[in-house]
Amino acid sequence: MKRLPNKRILRFLASSSAALVLMLGPVAHAQENQGFVVDKIIAKIDNYIVLKSELEAAYQGYLSEGNPSSEEARCQILNQLIMNKLMVAKAEIDSVVVTDAEVDGNTESRMQMILQNSGNSPEQLERAYGKTLDQIKLELRDQIREQLVAREMTNVITKDLSVTPHEIKKFFNKIPKDSLPYYSSDVEVAQLVKKVEVSERQKSEAKQRLLELRERILAGEDFGTLARNYSEDPSAQYNGGELGYFGRGAMVPQFEAMAFRLKVGELSQPFESSFGFHIMQLLDRRGNEYNSRHILISATPSEADIERTTKYVDSLRAAIAGGKLKFEQAVKDFSDDQATKGRGGFFTDDDGSQRVSVRELDPVVYLAIDTMQVGNVSRPLAYRMPPPDNKDAVRIFYFRAKLPPHEANLKDDWSRIQSAALAEKKDRALNRWFNKARTDVFISIDPAYNGCGILEQ
Repeated sequence: MKRLPNKRILRFLASSSAALVLMLGPVAHAQENQGFVVDKIIAKIDNYIVLKSELEAAYQGYLSEGNPSSEEARCQILNQLIMNKLMVAKAEIDSVVVTDAEVDGNTESRMQMILQNSGNSPEQLERAYGKTLDQIKLELRDQIREQLVAREMTNVITKDLSVTPHEIKKFFNKIPKDSLPYYSSDVEVAQLVKKVEVSERQKSEAKQRLLELRERILAGEDFGTLARNYSEDPSAQYNGGELGYFGRGAMVPQFEAMAFRLKVGELSQPFESSFGFHIMQLLDRRGNEYNSRHILISATPSEADIERTTKYVDSLRAAIAGGKLKFEQAVKDFSDDQATKGRGGFFTDDDGSQRVSVRELDPVVYLAIDTMQVGNVSRPLAYRMPPPDNKDAVRIFYFRAKLPPHEANLKDDWSRIQSAALAEKKDRALNRWFNKARTDVFISIDPAYNGCGILEQ
């Protein structure tokens, strides 16, 4: 398999937006030299195929992100599509599987993302793709299963790989001096986040709203219609609150416990989870899997709730500023942001480095630290946590370090270089695996793409 180590292309292929393009690009007609022709197969990998429309949709997605036109990119994308299909084919032989619950969970998340990108309008989404929501979801589910299997195969192939300090230095030293990356100003910034605790009064109001909706359902009103009109779960706009089948461990504990407590058809009383308050109806249960629908109402914090949390976070800030508490320890003990808690609250870049370019930093974070001195902790700031939390919260920032613009070097950029060295090592391993695995399955590629050198040793 011909390697095309273009970082811009590889980042696109690894991004979630690319994944969506690869999976949901419109399949209509392919442009040929002589007008429009029906879509065609350009690669066969055992019982799997790659359509020309898949490649072109992915390539258009690459261009839409502002990347330059490139046949190298088109070939790299085709390489990846074929690699994924081969991994799925080999997974069947090697008994590498993913669970239905994992597939369903990812499908729901992706559908929510897609719907949000279309302005939360199911009708607009259906017009865009020329398909019903059920058809889009079914196609998406099949593609996500394939994607998850490919990811699992990748993990199996590369799980034991690591790089030694010697390998990192060797990787860095072989980069031509005139090709060393130049980094703009880098910063090291951490955050401590506390969710706003909602008062019992606000919780009671949310539960009362759900009790009213419950009575309307029992009186004969359609569950799906009420979910679309009142539920704060974005997926309700297209699924009427129905979530599909999930297995044990896929949902938050409170939601799962209720699903296994109810009888099929039974409608629950309001109950609380980390997402808010729900009423649930169990639609079906088969072994350790269940299908349910729900309506979600979150309790909105009052100004007093926000002020109380702000005062608490400010007390932590004062303890840190006074030397009574280390910021990293405070994050470990008190922060509610799971994405950053495990690394002392620090933000990281795409390579996992805690030194983040100011150009890649969230603009809100940048504005907060712009007037701060290195080593200081900010005043508490209110904000809305991103999905899946979507909670009102208060946070403080710790501005640990600032590095001026510089050419890449081992001292300042060790973690970035380490990540790049490991990525290259994994890339070599995947190519070795490809060359070996392709002997176990049938692969045929349209001669029009011979120039990509995909089957070259």
